Amino acid sequence: MRIPLSVLDLAPVARGETYGSSIAASVALAQAAEEAGYTRVWYAEHHNMPAIASSATSVLVAHVGAHTSTIRLGAGGVMLPNHSPLTIAEQFGTLEAMYPGRIDLGLGRAPGSDQNTMYALRRDPASAERFPQDVLELQGYLTGHSRVPGVQAVPGRGAHVPLYVLGSSMFGAGLAAALGLPYAFASHFAPQLLEPAVAAYRRDFRPSEQLDAPYVIAGVNAVAADTTEAAREALRTTRRRLAVGLFGQGRDLDDAAADLLLSSGAGRHVDGMLTHTAAGTPAEVREALTDFARLADADELIVAHQAPTTEVRLRSVALTAEAMESVPA
Repeated sequence: MRIPLSVLDLAPVARGETYGSSIAASVALAQAAEEAGYTRVWYAEHHNMPAIASSATSVLVAHVGAHTSTIRLGAGGVMLPNHSPLTIAEQFGTLEAMYPGRIDLGLGRAPGSDQNTMYALRRDPASAERFPQDVLELQGYLTGHSRVPGVQAVPGRGAHVPLYVLGSSMFGAGLAAALGLPYAFASHFAPQLLEPAVAAYRRDFRPSEQLDAPYVIAGVNAVAADTTEAAREALRTTRRRLAVGLFGQGRDLDDAAADLLLSSGAGRHVDGMLTHTAAGTPAEVREALTDFARLADADELIVAHQAPTTEVRLRSVALTAEAMESVPA
């Protein structure tokens, strides 16, 4: 049995693409992942980012759910400090009622936005400090044991949507271990603390009603193509997109300007984010992902297929699944 593979769909909006075509691409990606045998597809909550179309995460999950049949779908993750736990319990309880046994709920404590956007969300700057308590409150709604007298999530009460703690630091590892929840590490863009965080999580894990043994999902980037050069070209486009998104100050820069950004310092930051990236032919991707799974001590890999077009992304999904078919868990 191969190590489980999942997909992290960043719902990218490429240059010249509409939000509608981006969402249609997310549907196609989930369908391809389902056909290829991936375990789940997750969508991340981001706000005020023109190149990402997954801000209304639960709405996107509902739409994709209507166009797939078996693959698990969920948030990777909902930034809980942006919301009341009751609202998220109701949203994901509704999704579970619509697609029984297929819904996941990953939770993060980052804002997923800048400070002005935090204000527009009416987010309390101190809300991240309440994250552990909010996770417990949310869990209470979904298990039918509300911590708020007289208040239930409808739908949601007793839905038992599985929770996952997302993180890129020791904080998330400690919380996931203390609560006995699965831990998903964001090593696809923040790899620095991957090994110590996973080690601490496994060491300190306490069994819970949801989970009796630690379970680690590790994020990794991949672009599998028919040739090494095609994969490298896709990765070059990804580097440019990240540089413009992070350092372009909202401007729509052409490739030459993006390359100038990369050469002037942005490249070091982008390459640090992409530390854990498997790019190349299926054989090359298989070797890189196998090595990464061992390094991360992962029970499951969640793959962000970094490609400039839907066609290349779909090809990467299929080739990666084929390449990893016989890799043992």
